[in-house]
Amino acid sequence: MTKIKTSHVVAGILVVAATIWIASGVIGRGDHVANPQAEPSAATPGEHARFKVSVMEVKTEAHAPSLVVSGRTEADRRASAIARTSGVIVELKVRRGSIVKPGQVIAVLSDEARKSQMDQAKARLEQRQVELRARLKLIEQGVYPAINQSSLEAELRAAEAGVAQARAEGEKGLVVAPLGGLVNTVPVETGQALQIGAVVAEIVALDPMLAVIEISERLLAGLHVGDPTEVKLVTGDRANGVIRFISRSASPQTRTYRVDIEIPNPTGAIADGVTSTVTLRLAQTPAVHLPRSALTFSAEGRLIVRTVGTDGKVGATPVTIVEDTIDKLWLAEIPDGTRVIVQGQDFVKEGEMVEPIPIAQNL
Repeated sequence: MTKIKTSHVVAGILVVAATIWIASGVIGRGDHVANPQAEPSAATPGEHARFKVSVMEVKTEAHAPSLVVSGRTEADRRASAIARTSGVIVELKVRRGSIVKPGQVIAVLSDEARKSQMDQAKARLEQRQVELRARLKLIEQGVYPAINQSSLEAELRAAEAGVAQARAEGEKGLVVAPLGGLVNTVPVETGQALQIGAVVAEIVALDPMLAVIEISERLLAGLHVGDPTEVKLVTGDRANGVIRFISRSASPQTRTYRVDIEIPNPTGAIADGVTSTVTLRLAQTPAVHLPRSALTFSAEGRLIVRTVGTDGKVGATPVTIVEDTIDKLWLAEIPDGTRVIVQGQDFVKEGEMVEPIPIAQNL
């Protein structure tokens, strides 16, 4: 009996001790909540510090974007010197690479009796001249009918025409350069027999030289005849030129339009058919320049820049890229004076309040 009573006492003591321990914890926690000054609490959401972003105030400028297009050089003019009569080449005065002037003799063909025809025409002319002088004296003396004077003068004119014709026929034996430039090919040799129309040499005019490019239809409105351009050759040479011709008919194969740029080439240093790149200046358009980091995408996938209003609220403005250069990005459709976020725009969203930190336009 004594043992049972002892175990009950021990159990009662343990229950009392546990009750006191639990009660002490509840009481302590209640004291902590009742005393908010005992430990500082975080600020309410309305009192959070605003997210800081770097902004740049943009200024609209009239910008002429540049466009780089690949092309090739092309001789301004080229023509073939041909034989105007048949004959054998007795003298070839040029070779490939020769420089010729317009009208310069480049080959001489065999006579083929042309000199004899000229001598005959001259003799006939002298005969008609002598006859006319003698008949005029007889007419003055009244022993020859004056009515025959007109026919005598007509015979003299016919003889003069015969000489001119013989001279022209003789000059056909001379093959001349139709234009000045470089002799590109000479497909004949001395002693070779030629027929009328045979090509003796191909001549290429090197000054001026053309840079030929093809552009799409959407660029036609931005180019004009007389616009300056810059041309860079694959050889490393550079030259300035002007637009001389803009086609108004598209190529059936590529649907592009031919543009000719005239380049001065007085020394002939620029060769025909060299690969080149042409930098064109398009029509001016209002635009602002910003660092590439300012660009981002909206939830709809549109290209935008995020902005900050005077009240500190974040907004978004859709933009169009006017030109993307090595050191600048030119954008359109941004109003003058807009504060554009250039750092931190990907961490904020439209309608959020931020703290804008202005930075200079060091572009």
